[in-house]
Amino acid sequence: MTDPASSLKLAFMGTPEFSVPTLAALLDAGHAVCAVYTQPPRPAGRGKRDRRSPVHDFAEARGIQVRTPARFNDEAEHHSFAALELDAAVVVAYGLILPPAILDAPRLGCINVHASLLPRWRGAAPIQRAIMAGDTETGVSIMGMDEGLDTGPMLLTERLAITPTTTGTTLHDALAAMGARLIVPVIEGVAAGTLVSKPQPDTGVTYAPKLSREVGRLDWSRPAPELERLVRALDPWPGAWCLADGERLKVLATEVVDLGRLTNDPGAVLDLALTIACGDGALRLTRVQKQGKGAMEAGAYLRGNPVAPGMVLE
Repeated sequence: MTDPASSLKLAFMGTPEFSVPTLAALLDAGHAVCAVYTQPPRPAGRGKRDRRSPVHDFAEARGIQVRTPARFNDEAEHHSFAALELDAAVVVAYGLILPPAILDAPRLGCINVHASLLPRWRGAAPIQRAIMAGDTETGVSIMGMDEGLDTGPMLLTERLAITPTTTGTTLHDALAAMGARLIVPVIEGVAAGTLVSKPQPDTGVTYAPKLSREVGRLDWSRPAPELERLVRALDPWPGAWCLADGERLKVLATEVVDLGRLTNDPGAVLDLALTIACGDGALRLTRVQKQGKGAMEAGAYLRGNPVAPGMVLE
C-alpha cells in the first residue's frame, strides 16, 4: 500500500476485460484514481441492447467517476481533462486516439500498458497476432505515450513464452496479470525519477490489425500448422470457423496430423475422425460447435452430423 503522502493523482483509460486488473492494481496500491475514461456503451448481444464496458462496470462498483466520450476532438473535453490536474494517466487498451492536448496534460504524461514486446505487434490485436504468427514469446511493454501508434519510449518490458498449447484466452489472462503486476512499480519509479525511458528500436516493427469474424474463416489451402495456430489464437473471439454442408461450424480445438504426402484437394474430409486435408498436411478437428448448439467433441458432433470421407468443407 502506497503512503498517502506519496499517492499519485491518476486518470485511468481502458475498455475491455484486459484493462481491469491494471486498474485494480492501482487502486489496491493506494493511488488516487479520480476519473476513469472508457468507451461508451455499445449495442451487443442478440437484443442489441447497449452494454457497458468491463472497465465501466468495475469503476462504478468502486465508486469512481466514469467518463465516456466518443472521441477527443472537442476542446471542452480537453479542458475537462486538464482540470483534473493529474500526475499521470494510465492507458490500457482504451481504443481511442489521444490528441496532444490529452497526452500533454498530466504532469508525468500518459503511460501505456501494451500486450507485446514492442516494437513487434503495435496495434489493436497483439495477443492473437503473436500466436497466429508462430512467435515463441511475447510479453508486456510499458511505455510513455506519444502521438504515434504504440511508438512511445519504453519504460519496462517483461517476457512470456508462447507454448504449443497457448490460446488467446490463456495468453490474454497471463498478460493482463503481468501488466497489473508491473504498473505500480513503473509509475512510482517514473514519479520518483528512478525509471528512465529509452526509445524503441527502429527495427523489428510489425503491426497487429484489428480482428474481424472473417479473419477466423479457415482457408484449407493454408498449411495445417498455420490453421492450428489460428484456431488457438482466436479463442474465444472471433473464433475460427468453416462451412460444413452449408452451415457455419465453429472450430474450437484441432491437432495437426501427419498422414504423409497428400493428393486430396484442400478441405477434403480424409477419415471418420474429421481429419481435413490442407494445403500442406492435415488438420483434425477435435472440438467444434454448430450454430445454436453447445460445444462438443468431434465424436459427438459426427454422431448427429455424419461427415463422409471425400466430402469437402468450404
